[in-house]
Amino acid sequence: MRQRSKGLYFLTHADVVIDPAIAVTDWGLSERGRERIRAGLVQPWLPSVTAIWSSAERKALDTAEILADHLGLDVQIKADLGENDRTSTGYLPRAEFERTADAFFANPKLSVRGWAPARVEQGRIVAACDAVGHTEQDGTPLIVSHGAVGALLLAHLLGQPVSRELDQPRNEGGNWFSFRDTAPCWKAFDIE
Repeated sequence: MRQRSKGLYFLTHADVVIDPAIAVTDWGLSERGRERIRAGLVQPWLPSVTAIWSSAERKALDTAEILADHLGLDVQIKADLGENDRTSTGYLPRAEFERTADAFFANPKLSVRGWAPARVEQGRIVAACDAVGHTEQDGTPLIVSHGAVGALLLAHLLGQPVSRELDQPRNEGGNWFSFRDTAPCWKAFDIE
């Protein structure tokens, strides 16, 4: 990835309303998720953000809109910031989803149950973040996205193999890291 003069932040959406009857991409934040994002508005680095870029998925947009309202910024949407493509399965019950996600990370070159391979998704998210960083090279952008692609991005930034061990904490999302850190790692957004 190209270096940015002022850094870049990556934030995942928080808790969502899970509804098997609607597409995963259309799930929005739950009230708890909204509260957690609002609680994170006290992050000391947040006022340095000059642009907000978001995945096109509803849960990420809900998150980005809370931040944009607080900072007086517009949300710029970039579809390539979306979660890994798992349209082949759609909603999966929690235990089945966790097993499938484990296999996705364990076999990064293979499609698991029709999901796009982790290596392909890693290339997409790295390129998307690089494009945002290049566009915003004189500012400090915040990318609002999703946990699995965040783990793939973090593996790239750390020069480590794809691994579920780099996935965000199991706290229902709402985690962030900074590209400006020498060794980026996940931190909860709602905890200063």
